Amino acid sequence: MSTTSPETAAIKPGGTAPVAPELDVAARARLERAFNVPRARFLLGIPVALAVLAWSFIGAEFNFGKLGQGAINMADFLGRLFPPDFGKFPTIVALLIETLQMAIVGTALGALLSLLVAFGAASNIAPKWLYYPSRWVMNIIRSVPDLVFALMFVSAVGLGPFAGILAMTLGSIGSIGKVYAEAMESVDTGPLAAMRAVGASDRQVVQYGVLPQAAPLLVSYTLLLFEGNVRGATILGLVGAGGIGLELTTAMKMYDYGHLSAIIICIIVLVTAIDQGSALIRRRIT
Repeated sequence: MSTTSPETAAIKPGGTAPVAPELDVAARARLERAFNVPRARFLLGIPVALAVLAWSFIGAEFNFGKLGQGAINMADFLGRLFPPDFGKFPTIVALLIETLQMAIVGTALGALLSLLVAFGAASNIAPKWLYYPSRWVMNIIRSVPDLVFALMFVSAVGLGPFAGILAMTLGSIGSIGKVYAEAMESVDTGPLAAMRAVGASDRQVVQYGVLPQAAPLLVSYTLLLFEGNVRGATILGLVGAGGIGLELTTAMKMYDYGHLSAIIICIIVLVTAIDQGSALIRRRIT
């Protein structure tokens, strides 16, 4: 068995040994910094973080004792969910299909609008007069709960899935738009600078420099948005914005625990199937 090293094996007959590339000072410092002991300010920040965590526990009235006392009630509630009642299975399937359709349309519209806003919110491609307003718009939208948007659109277009789609679309701009923008900002700036140096327009820089590099992240985040919209659509139905949520609320109010359990099981199956499909697509694109 040959024991030659990879470096030796790579030498062709009559050739010379490969020379390891020299690292510049900045690259060497960055690599060495990864193995340094944390700095003093980091160590001083640990007790500050622990103090903030303790302050939050106290302010939020987090109580392990109360949780233990309520475990009996939780066990009683879970016990009522069994056995599940699938007597209204066709209704559950129809509403789950409606929920899935809402999520698909909401994701498509939300991703498209979020991408447009992200172009203006990426600091490496957008001018400052566009960057800051785009960021402010996303911050404002992200600060408003989706249920508020759903109530607004229900009052505007009436009950049904259309209001839920509009709420998901608008809510997506605040959440996924920010992530799209940060994915574009994280691309390698070398190709962008080279394209600008040879006279490429802003459109060409985005089309040939930014999007090809950011595409895997954009697709991954879009799949994550779709998964979130499927779960979110079940919540939007609580205020009459379509989907399975209204049926879920009705079962809870009527204390129909068997029907409630069947709905929850079907939602779990749907979300799990979507999660597995999304994971498969992510593996293919990465």
